[in-house]
Amino acid sequence: MAKIKNLFDTGKVTVFGTKRKSISERIAGTLGLTAYPASLVAGPGGAALLARQGIEKTLLVASPEKNAPGWIWDFKGRKITADIDGAEVSIIVCPLSHENAAALRKAFPYTVPRTFGLKTAAGMGDRLGIGTPGHIHAARGTGIVPFLAQQSIREMTRTHREARQVMDDAAWGVFQEGWNEGFGSDADHLKTTADIDTCMAAGFTMYTVDPGDHANNDADTCEVAALAGMFDAVNWPALETTVQDLRQSYLAHEVLLEGGARISPTEEDLMRAAVKYGAAVAHTAAMFRYLADKMGDRPFELEMSVDETDTPTSTFEHYFVARELKRLGVKWISLAPRFIGEFEKGIDYKGDLNVFKASFAQHVAVMKTLGPYKISIHSGSDKFSIYPVMAELAGGLVHLKTAGTSYLEALRVLARHTPDLFREILAFAFDRYEEDKKSYHVSADLAKVKRPEVLSDRRLASVLDINDGRQLLHVTFGSVLTTRSESGYLFRDRLMASLRAHEDAYYAVLKKHLGRHIAPFVGE
Repeated sequence: MAKIKNLFDTGKVTVFGTKRKSISERIAGTLGLTAYPASLVAGPGGAALLARQGIEKTLLVASPEKNAPGWIWDFKGRKITADIDGAEVSIIVCPLSHENAAALRKAFPYTVPRTFGLKTAAGMGDRLGIGTPGHIHAARGTGIVPFLAQQSIREMTRTHREARQVMDDAAWGVFQEGWNEGFGSDADHLKTTADIDTCMAAGFTMYTVDPGDHANNDADTCEVAALAGMFDAVNWPALETTVQDLRQSYLAHEVLLEGGARISPTEEDLMRAAVKYGAAVAHTAAMFRYLADKMGDRPFELEMSVDETDTPTSTFEHYFVARELKRLGVKWISLAPRFIGEFEKGIDYKGDLNVFKASFAQHVAVMKTLGPYKISIHSGSDKFSIYPVMAELAGGLVHLKTAGTSYLEALRVLARHTPDLFREILAFAFDRYEEDKKSYHVSADLAKVKRPEVLSDRRLASVLDINDGRQLLHVTFGSVLTTRSESGYLFRDRLMASLRAHEDAYYAVLKKHLGRHIAPFVGE
């Protein structure tokens, strides 16, 4: 049996292999706790691990009483002394607080997110803050980079979470799993410099700029005469160019894309692209410059997203956006166009797959011509029919984003293990849907979803197997998590307690479901 003293003799950070179960159980067992063996890690003169009692988790930081090194004392908690294998060991029993998460990141760098360049990535938004281990289970062994801290300002507002809490929750999940292969963090759909400040302070490494408020959705449909007026009114100083220079740049010659495709924009094409996206490009450039100035020498990555505009991004519009960003000195790692077809929340792609494939091939050609950079797929949850197309054509230059689907899988666990609570949430969702759907792109017909009172316990989860039920439960997540009663949250605390009590089941459904998302991109 490995001696505990050997644990403290190491002169560097070590993540244990075969002996970690025995060692972690002996440390946690002295306090009557159950260890998470994968979490055990040793630093100079000490060790740390995660343990639980019931549904409550705690951090244990252990060291010999007389020579505990300085990093040990960065952790704050209740100090006790225990005899383990005849050695007197000091153990600090620490809550999973922000202060201790900061100490964790300082002591064990693998709990800090980093940048990954052009590696194939999957964003796994965790709206509940306890799903990271399941997301790691899905990513393990695939080579796909998991972005484990991914949240938009909008989602944080709707779930009553802060940016630093999102980052802390991811760090604790990474630590629990002993995941030392690296992970990303995505401050998603940022609209203002204040949003950047909030997420920068929390330590995010990728920043997704959403300039959708600056896009002109009328550009696709307005008459040419009106379009000409809007074109003249574009803020050319903000774009750091002139009408004459723009025309000369785009209309003087045909564009040859990677792979042989050609673009021959007309005057009208140029006007519509500039009116639709000119201000969005200028806003993105301003956000990038602000971020670069604030970050200084710290590494970061930028994504631009126009996926929430009303109409699809044409091949030439993608080319225009990317070329203008490049001209303005913006450095970005991924770009999210608005694709053809319907990317509704929580369900598969709706549209002609052959048409999508032809269009996506053109987007890839632009990306390879002006990049390379990754094509980012927003509202990417459950779009199983198009993943193989994307993987085939993009060759791994993909960043897939999911979020709501993990919340739906959490509800699946409730349906199986806490059916009465699921019934309450389902009934509540029916009442909230009309209001909550207003800011989402969904088309659920509630008449097709069975009411909770007519479903047996065995059939409850079937609501999550039909598009209409998935969208009903998807868009109401914010109300479910934040509505309060006189005694506290109406559902949140009970929902979280159930998932913590059945965490292995929760991790298993996340591994299975997110694994289906990742599988088509493995090996690309």
